[in-house]
Parts: sequence; C-alpha cells; structure tokens
Amino acid sequence: MAFAVCTAHSYCLVGRYPATRLQNSSFPSSFLPSTANAFSSRHGYCRRSLNWERQGSDFQRRSSGAFSVVRSLQESYQAEKEVDGGGKGNGGDKVNVLVLGSGGREHSLCYGLRRSATCGEIFCAPGNAGIQLSGDAECLLDLDITSSLAVADFCKKNKIGLVVVGPEGPLVSGMVDDLMGEGIPTFGPSQDAAALEGSKSFMKNLCDKYNIPTAKYAVFTEADKAKQYIKEQGVPIVVKADGLAAGKGVVVALTLDEALDAVDSILTDGIFGSAGGLLVIEEFLDGEEVSFFAVVDGENAVPLVSAQDHKRVGDGDTGPNTGGMGAYSPAPALTPELEELVMETIVLPTVRGMAKEGTKFVGVLYAGIIIEKKNGLPKLLEYNVRFGDPECQVLMMRLQSDLVQLLLAACKGQLKGVELKWSDEAALVVVMASNGYPGSYQKGTLISNLEAAEQHGSKVKLFHAGTALDAEQNIVAVGGRVLGVTATGKDIIEAQRQAYEVADQIRWKEGFYRRDIGWRAVERHRELV
Repeated sequence: MAFAVCTAHSYCLVGRYPATRLQNSSFPSSFLPSTANAFSSRHGYCRRSLNWERQGSDFQRRSSGAFSVVRSLQESYQAEKEVDGGGKGNGGDKVNVLVLGSGGREHSLCYGLRRSATCGEIFCAPGNAGIQLSGDAECLLDLDITSSLAVADFCKKNKIGLVVVGPEGPLVSGMVDDLMGEGIPTFGPSQDAAALEGSKSFMKNLCDKYNIPTAKYAVFTEADKAKQYIKEQGVPIVVKADGLAAGKGVVVALTLDEALDAVDSILTDGIFGSAGGLLVIEEFLDGEEVSFFAVVDGENAVPLVSAQDHKRVGDGDTGPNTGGMGAYSPAPALTPELEELVMETIVLPTVRGMAKEGTKFVGVLYAGIIIEKKNGLPKLLEYNVRFGDPECQVLMMRLQSDLVQLLLAACKGQLKGVELKWSDEAALVVVMASNGYPGSYQKGTLISNLEAAEQHGSKVKLFHAGTALDAEQNIVAVGGRVLGVTATGKDIIEAQRQAYEVADQIRWKEGFYRRDIGWRAVERHRELV
C-alpha cells in the first residue's frame, strides 16, 4: 500500500503523493533520521539500489561494505565488451585516460585509475613532480589545459578514451562541452550544469524552486543594502562571493564588524574580481559539516562512501578557512539514515531539477552538508561539481571498483544498477602546507625524506599537490597545500596513527600541518569501544 509522508518537498519522493509544503525548507518533527530506514524500506526504496530505484523491501548492507545491486561495473564491462574510443576501440582493450589538473585530487584520481583493471595509459596535464615520480601517470607540463582545441588534439593523437576534468576552472569554462562535441568521452558537467558551483545564487535559486533544504539567504549587488540586511539579521552570519574564489570566498562572520568588512572586501574592493560582483548572504547554521559525494549520469545517482574534511587552518578547527587541511572516511556523523535522507531530499531533487531545467548534470555532485545541531537534520550548504580535495584522497584509498568503468558509465548514461565495492578500512589524510597558508608563503622550499612513506607499503600513500623539482632534482614546495599523507587502517585510530607517523618523518622546515585531523571520528570511536 502506498504511504505518503510530508517532507520539505511539494511531493513525496516515494509515492509522488501530494504532501504539505513546509516553511523555510525545514523538516517535520515526525521525520527524524531515526525513521529514515523504516521509511525507505516500507516504500520499497532500498538503499541497496545505488541509483535509488524501487527494488523491494530488503534493506541491508553487506559486511564487505558493498551494496548488493543489479550488476557490478566489471560484470557490465564483460557483458558489453565494448569501450567507445578507448585504446584500439574494440572489446577487451584498455582505456587510455587523460586527467586534467595538478593537485592532490588529480594525483589521487590517477592513483585510482591506475588500479583499474581496464585502464591503459594515464596522462595528467599538467600534473606535478610527485605524480610523475610515483609512476601514477605521465605528466604533460606543456599541454595547455585552458585550450579545448589543444586538449582535443592530444586526445585524438593518443587515442584517449576518457578525459577526467579535476578542477572547477575548466568545467565552468566549458571544457566538457567542447570535448564531448569532438566525440571524446569526458567526465564532468557541462558549462551550464557547472553553474551549481560557479554561481552560489544559481544554486540557491534551484533550491528554492525545488524545495531543497538550505539556509535562508539574500543576494546583493550594492554594499549599502547588503550591510543593512546584515544589521537586520544579526550575527553570526555567512557572507559569500557568488562566483569561484579558489575556496576563499566564504566568510563566517561572528561579529558585525567582520561581516561588514567582508562586504567591503568582496563588493567594494573587489578582492575576488568578477567572482565577487554578486554577494550571497546566508543565515548561520550551527552543526557539524560533512561531505557527500554522488556520481551522476544525468538521471541516476550513485552515492559514494561518506567523508569529512577539516576546513579551518588550525587545531581545534580554529583560524581562517582553507581548501582543506585533512579528511577522513567514513564519517561517523553521516549515518546510513542521514545518507538516505540526503539522497532523497537533496541530491535526487537536484538531479531531477537540473533535468527539468534542461541542463542534465553528469559528473560528481559534491554536496557540502551541515547536520543541524538543533534537530539533527541535513541542509545543503553548497555544491561543488568535482571531486573534493582532500576528500578524494581518502575515497580513492578505499575504492575497490574499477574507476575507469564507473566514470565511463556516467558519461554514457549507464549508471542504472551499478554496484561499487569499498574497503572496510578507514582512511585519513593529513595535509602538509607551506608556512603562512592560506595567506602568503615562500616558494621553492626543500622537502626531504619522502621515502618514509614507503616503509608502510600500501597502507600509506603520499599524494602530491604543490610540488616541483628544482635544478638539482630535489622536491620543493611551490604551493600552499603541498602534500597529502594518506593512510588506511582497521579503524580511524590506526589510520590516524600511521598518517602522523609518516608526516612526522618528513623533513620540511617551512611546512606545517594540523595535529588533530580526524578528532571527531576518533572521539566517537573511543566512546563506542
């Protein structure tokens, strides 16, 4: 029997029955996370189906961490025996892959791709010294990744069967549109769909239209009106540049002066250029932030395992925001019940909404979620349209499925019924950064004893972000975030211990790292045992 439950949406996700629309994108008190499992199972929306189709009433997860679904990626590959554009272009061939980008995310993607059974040659443009030296990919320093023409020409000459776009810049500039137009399978959203990250006001408007729970907000182009709104709302409050600002365009203002100064910096002084021409001001939401990832093919969404990062530069989550000082997976804060709720109230409505707007989303949806302290329910903070950094590092350490086939399936609209396999082990990454980051820092500083990671075998992996070789072929730091010391372990405590053992052995006078990555998960683990 169909059963309607009132949600924040204008219809019930399960039975499409009319439902009461609630105020301020909130949830009814009766629909708490503890009821999500019963809700899903009762209506046949079994979490075992990764594209969230009707499957039956069973609601279990295998002990191996994999979901039991219709087919695995490898089974799909064996059944089709056809890879469009890859290698020699016929059944059973390996797929040559080009990864665009140069950071820790791109290094971890190369690592994940290299472990795929169906992966052929891997190229990374421009890549970095660590990617090249590790053998995870051949780096192409001279390939201009801002030129679609140059990238397409390289792909045709080297029989590239899959392009993976790492950073947001090429996505927002339309790289995927151009390569797909040349018949080159490219994983990532179109230029229009990338507006989910490229414009915070676009994302917020979509949330409004499709009743996706998010913070109350207002948009401004004039500093005086923005300041008046802040005074009316009070602090704490969040001030955001509308466009891309390299992860630095968000100010969580705890005082009125901080908020007003942020308005002046972004709108009046233009510190972010055109990205700050529009200002989004949001209510402050108190709670714990988690990262939720889903691979999307335009219609179907495959959720990845949970992860949580540390944005603040200092121990105890203090100091200014950064691109991320560390991360871990799984994230205990994101329970299976909450994962269900995030999929049904945030991710799937976004995928459907984009399709209804005529802009299907293909790629990775990276949702920044906050679990509100006052009610334990999730709200959307922001979307990124690519793998997170440093979350991608811990995800790639745990992924056991064929990454090449997963990304190709998304490009082809074939994610329906896909199964992913994950390691049961925990993974944790400690980011080593240049002194002064996220402000100014010295470049060209020497890093040594990186071979310390090799003593731990496959349990530890160094992902390079901002490294290069000097004239004497020494590894030097050339960026803010420079290394990601990533470790796995039987639990979060072992993963944390191994990551810090290696980080402590790396010699770099001009570098620093937080000493408490994973502290929330460690505390929860100790409470349980």
